Amino acid sequence: MGVALGTNGNGGRNARRRRKTTLMHEINVTPMVDVMLVLLIVFMVAAPLLTVGVPVDLPKTKAQSMSGDDEPLAVTIQADGTIFLQETVIELDELTPKLLAIAENGYEERIYVRGDKTVDYGSVMQVMGTINRAGFRRVALITDPVETQN
Repeated sequence: MGVALGTNGNGGRNARRRRKTTLMHEINVTPMVDVMLVLLIVFMVAAPLLTVGVPVDLPKTKAQSMSGDDEPLAVTIQADGTIFLQETVIELDELTPKLLAIAENGYEERIYVRGDKTVDYGSVMQVMGTINRAGFRRVALITDPVETQN
């Protein structure tokens, strides 16, 4: 009893034809454009959320704008006298330990003080004095620019 394997002596090479595939030498930019558009939309939606979120009515001045720091540290005083460090409510006596803890992590940039225009001058100066006593010398007041009419 013999079994016929059906080979014709050339190892079955004719049965398996190899297709010649040519390599594509062009870059398909469609997926890259899709990803860029999605990133653009994400950043357009997220950008307004990255600003300091404590609402205050800043006074208006004609002062020149200062060059921006990488990540500003803001202390905000609302109209009712509530003090915020970034977006966290804080008491005045807790401000110095928090600022010193931030300074231990290597923060050496300017600290911005945002005071509502209805807050009395003494409250703003009390906060600035606390920041100065903590050892921070680069303190700036934030205002809105005056809108000029032609």
